[in-house]
Amino acid sequence: MRSTRTAATFSKPFTLSGYPGELPAGDYEILVEEERLQGLTFETYRRTATYLKVHGNGANAGRTELRLTTESDLKKALGRDQAANETNSHTDAALSPQEDRS
Repeated sequence: MRSTRTAATFSKPFTLSGYPGELPAGDYEILVEEERLQGLTFETYRRTATYLKVHGNGANAGRTELRLTTESDLKKALGRDQAANETNSHTDAALSPQEDRS
């Protein structure tokens, strides 16, 4: 077995498939567990679990939860977050007003 840790940043609150409610925007740690496949002539690993590390807030402050998820669900959540940012950056409110020369 081996574990790798990566990070993901969500700029907006987001949802994760299989869990109720929204998670707040912020930085999250992703833990991936893999097992080595035996009997091959080269070293390779198979993903066995993907977790999102969620820090509690409010009444749950100080608690940390590892939420089992999938690589696909994380990619979808990050994709929705990125799409929301791109949409917001192209609205009229986000653009500088043009000078009136009349």
